[in-house]
Amino acid sequence: MSNDDQYGGGAGGGYGEVGGTGQTRTRLPDAPSDPYGAPRRTPRASRSLVTVVGVVVLLIAAIAFANQSSDSPRTPADQTPPDATSTAATGTHPVDGKNGAIPKGFAHDEQGAQSAAANYAVALGSDGMFRASSRHTLVDTIYTSEAAAKLKGPQDQAYSSAFLNKLGLDANGNAPQGSTFVTRAVPVGARADKYSPTAATISVWYMGLIGMSGPQSTDPVRTTWKTWTFELTWAGDDWKVTSDTQQEGPAPVPGDVPISTSDDISKAVKGFGGFSYAR
Repeated sequence: MSNDDQYGGGAGGGYGEVGGTGQTRTRLPDAPSDPYGAPRRTPRASRSLVTVVGVVVLLIAAIAFANQSSDSPRTPADQTPPDATSTAATGTHPVDGKNGAIPKGFAHDEQGAQSAAANYAVALGSDGMFRASSRHTLVDTIYTSEAAAKLKGPQDQAYSSAFLNKLGLDANGNAPQGSTFVTRAVPVGARADKYSPTAATISVWYMGLIGMSGPQSTDPVRTTWKTWTFELTWAGDDWKVTSDTQQEGPAPVPGDVPISTSDDISKAVKGFGGFSYAR
């Protein structure tokens, strides 16, 4: 540096204190007395740590959301299935024994009483009731001995030759050659109106099929909807019927399914066996 730079003072080219003529200056970054200002500040370590932690947290959240979306899809409220108890059949293990064609040995509880009533509706709604010998067997099996003794006489009169003839049956309850007599009770549900370990009132809502299927039939097979109420008692080791009543309905609106031919109905009745029911 020269004197014209106005940084130094005395004459001569020697090296002296700061500000002398021809002075050479070396800047040290960390020197606290640096006249050109304070040294550049390095980034704080805490800020870097916060940034790293934030990125890690975001990555963990993204992974968790992705796993939840793939493994646990949400079901819309309107597609959520109903509680299983509202639609599934309830009940103890189905009975193992049979008294003829009728199950026996129903559980000694409310569900057993409902199961007995449903099975009894199936049996009493079958074509066996239209033949005297099988009808007597059904009544003796389902009802108490006292109730059966009172019923068989009036029932024999009710199932008279004239009544059977109106249904297209002969005096023995048989259908004409080439025709099929259809009568079934298909329980839809059962309800315990009253229950105690010794007696129960059970109502069975059922759909009935009744009529003659055949080319010459004047009484085509039709559906009915009724409620069959049974008064049951625990007698010995099973539920027995003391009395019963029926009433119409509830009946749903008929569907738009086309009516089948009598031949289709005959084949269906012969090809599809009836069910026993356990509540």
